[in-house]
Amino acid sequence: MTRYVIIGNGIAGISAAETIRSLDREGNITIIAEEKVPPYSRPMISLALEGSIGHEQLPIRPPDFYSKFGIDALIGERALSIDVDGRRVITAQGRTLEYDRLLIASGAGPRPIKAVGTDLANVSFMRTEAHVGKMLRVLPEIKHALVLGGGLVGFKAAYGLMRRGIKVTMLIRSSYPLSMQLDSNAGQLVLHELVANGLEVRTGVEATAFAGTNGVQEAHLSTGSHLTCQLVVIGKGVLPALDFVPRDRIQVDLGIMVDDHLQTTVRGVFAAGDVAQAMDVARKRSWVNAIWPVAVEQGRLAGANMAGRPVSYRGSLGRNVMRIFGLDVMSGGIVTPPENNGYTVLSRFDPIRRIYRKVTLQGDTLVGLVMVGGIEQGGVLLSLIQRCLPLTVEPESLLEPSFNCGTLLA
Repeated sequence: MTRYVIIGNGIAGISAAETIRSLDREGNITIIAEEKVPPYSRPMISLALEGSIGHEQLPIRPPDFYSKFGIDALIGERALSIDVDGRRVITAQGRTLEYDRLLIASGAGPRPIKAVGTDLANVSFMRTEAHVGKMLRVLPEIKHALVLGGGLVGFKAAYGLMRRGIKVTMLIRSSYPLSMQLDSNAGQLVLHELVANGLEVRTGVEATAFAGTNGVQEAHLSTGSHLTCQLVVIGKGVLPALDFVPRDRIQVDLGIMVDDHLQTTVRGVFAAGDVAQAMDVARKRSWVNAIWPVAVEQGRLAGANMAGRPVSYRGSLGRNVMRIFGLDVMSGGIVTPPENNGYTVLSRFDPIRRIYRKVTLQGDTLVGLVMVGGIEQGGVLLSLIQRCLPLTVEPESLLEPSFNCGTLLA
């Protein structure tokens, strides 16, 4: 009887567990879950913050999920180390779990910042439902919130707090928001939309320290000025959760390196989700694409391979679709390619109508795009990138909002 151990209770881990059980009805499956709650939708915690949904709507599996799938779930237990020679996982609670197949699906944790006073009350990340729950409990006391970071997490935090009637200031180190997903033209459109809807945005600024007695009351900024605030949300991105991984045995770059079957450099040990560094179909090299759909797919494929059904993984594609107040934005693949490296970039910008399109090509193959406004056909272009299909039309056609992208897949 095969012993499966899965580190992580997020969507990659539970997708793997479900796949394993569908292929192996008898094997022992154990999930090590550091968070003390059932599986939930991490992308939806921002909706709980803004009040669109309640906390009770976050779970993505029923209460009987573990018993139904015959899973032994160690809720609230943290993986401390992996003994790859002895094929066992040791937890922080002193438990030893032997395995035949191991999946590391520990996800990612929030990227810390270098500032004094981050341990003050009401200085928080927004990565887990516990983070949001803690913020919701103190909201009645909050008049002014400070959001650090202009990425997706920062925007969602700012939007949710504004929906609650709280004044919000966002600090961005770069010159425009969403700099990891967009280029300057698209970023400036987003910046204008944020400001027009009442969000105070300060670019080129960082927080260096926080001060207060019974919680944060003030932030010291890199400009030398101070800002009054009763809540600070740190949204500076994430890093793969790897502290328990033996790097002398399991190869790690930014994430855990995996092959086209999502197996690590140690036989029988797999990785999936935000912790895994797999092939990126646009970049043609290994990359960490920490988004929900990628975690689902990698979890399922890792589970199949663990259960003895070989399935190759073609690779992932980083992409984002979002609405910034009244502005629809989409990006995917290589948005800002390195110069002099064989890429062709075409763009068309209409700031009056707030429409922008940019495509990146390598030869006759589309490898990246940015769209602001009129993004309805963008899904076809993302599919084109993911399938590595050569263009059958002049590339300039893709910049026309009226062009029927459906013909590209015919």
